Amino acid sequence: MAKQDIVLTPKGLKKLTAELEDLKSGARKRVAHRIREAKQFGEIGENSEHEDAKSEQAQIEGRIETLQYILHNAVIADAPHRDGKVAVGSLVRLRDVASGEETEYHIVGVLEADPTEHRVSNQSPLGEALIGHSAGETVKVEAPGGTQGYVILSVGE
Repeated sequence: MAKQDIVLTPKGLKKLTAELEDLKSGARKRVAHRIREAKQFGEIGENSEHEDAKSEQAQIEGRIETLQYILHNAVIADAPHRDGKVAVGSLVRLRDVASGEETEYHIVGVLEADPTEHRVSNQSPLGEALIGHSAGETVKVEAPGGTQGYVILSVGE
């Protein structure tokens, strides 16, 4: 897997597929209906409702195109191997060497990353440092604020 690959977990694949289907079947129809209604309000050139609906249509079509590209080019991460090594899809429990604070992170592809949900990208400094390591190992993370050390306490799914 190259660094530029679009990596998705099976859960992420399901979520993006559902979004695409909703946009194609629901949002497209809703905005087409808005455009038809807006045309009834008079001169299209002076009709802000029509302009808003056309703008929304362009956003929806752009998102559909983006999702189709992602889904066509995505590499789906297999379930993490049971060899105990961190991989995309792993749930990793860490202890910060400096503070002793323990935290759990789910390692995901960049499109699924959400630090507020403790989902970190495999391409982030932390994700890159963890991939391929096992419980009991200490890893060093080069972050903008300096080098941090973490002990991997457990690796699960």
